[in-house]
Amino acid sequence: MPTSENVNNHKHSWRESFAVYTRPKVIGMLFLGFSAGLPFLLVFSTLSAWLTDANVSRTTIGFFSWVGIMYSVKVFWAPVVDRLPLPFLTKLLGQRRGWLLLAQSGIAAGLLLLAYTTPQNNLQLFALFALFVAFSSATQDVVIDAYRIESEDNEYQAAMAAAYVLGYRFATLAAGAGALYIAEFINWQVAYISMAALTGVGIVTTLVLREHARQLDADTLAREELLISQVEEISHVKGVMQKITDWFVAAVISPFVEFFKSKGKYALLILLLISTYRITDITMAVMANPFYLDLGFTKTNIADVTKIFGFFLTITGAALGGVLVMHFGTMRMMLVGGVLVIITNMLFALLSTMGANIIMLAAVIGADSLAGGISISVFIAYLSGLTNRAYTATQYALFSSLMTLFPKIIAGFSGVVVDAYGYFVFYIYTSLLGVPALILVVYLMRHQPYNK
Repeated sequence: MPTSENVNNHKHSWRESFAVYTRPKVIGMLFLGFSAGLPFLLVFSTLSAWLTDANVSRTTIGFFSWVGIMYSVKVFWAPVVDRLPLPFLTKLLGQRRGWLLLAQSGIAAGLLLLAYTTPQNNLQLFALFALFVAFSSATQDVVIDAYRIESEDNEYQAAMAAAYVLGYRFATLAAGAGALYIAEFINWQVAYISMAALTGVGIVTTLVLREHARQLDADTLAREELLISQVEEISHVKGVMQKITDWFVAAVISPFVEFFKSKGKYALLILLLISTYRITDITMAVMANPFYLDLGFTKTNIADVTKIFGFFLTITGAALGGVLVMHFGTMRMMLVGGVLVIITNMLFALLSTMGANIIMLAAVIGADSLAGGISISVFIAYLSGLTNRAYTATQYALFSSLMTLFPKIIAGFSGVVVDAYGYFVFYIYTSLLGVPALILVVYLMRHQPYNK
């Protein structure tokens, strides 16, 4: 397996860089991305629309949003997905595909249960089934991330992420607009049954793709055995409890110990970078729709420009990010992506002084979507390169949780800044929030030899 140093320093020609999208496993991520994106809206905004139609109170609808907590705490069961073999399925399909098929089957079953329960008949049971769909979906995310990282070398991860984003976006169109159209012209039950049928895309992909052999290096295994022996000396447990303790140390504690030992004095800086890299775009996104409406744009303007036009530019940016990482390397593109997001965010400050100018809105959304697509695929490639393939699911689940946790906390204060200072200052403020991440990228580039 190529080292991080080799991956980041090797430059491909432009032809080789674009040809990355013809690789079978990159194409496979398009369909796995669709599988991952499909259930997300079906337990969020689309589900909220169904509840509204069913005359469920706004307070109760708000409580339903708590099912999304499953996506934020998936790191707690990621070690089980990483290490625990499933009866029959693991032997038949392998560790990753076995868990993937189980999660996808859970999503399909959960959507059917929602369809045949309905909020009018039994709201509590309906909520339980929504929680089950979210749990199965979060589990699927853990497995797909692990499969993606293990199936291709680090240099291909941005392209894998770009294909994933494309599939994910198409799935949100199906689960958003598609489900709403079906509900409007037929009913909600048929809409959710149709969405359950679309889970077949992911199931067929899982059956077609090949499992990638997991690569466990000798140093990692030796470190794991040493840690287990140290814990055994302290705990003095025997029999069944010893086996449980050994498994817990290997599956849960070892991934975190390995990360801090392998990254050494840079570990905390890397975690800080992960926690802050997307802070600009996540913070500004909270106030996006209120901003457009306050400027005087119509809902049709917002839908046409931000949802449709922005959709295609985001996909283009993600695909471009995959090519650029192949040609220039991950860390250089991390720096470029961070700078682009800050610059395009400042364009929103300029837009705030121009009123409902549809041409300027299109220009700003185009630039922002392109920059956002590039930075997302590059960042996923960076996170993928940090993981040890002995603990892929667990470590990446940790990184992806950190990626949004701090930015979401900061984003909660967005309205306070807007109310106190207005949109112009708000967008300058969100742009400046991205500067610390750029400083960290530059520092790590200069001090870590493999991050070039």
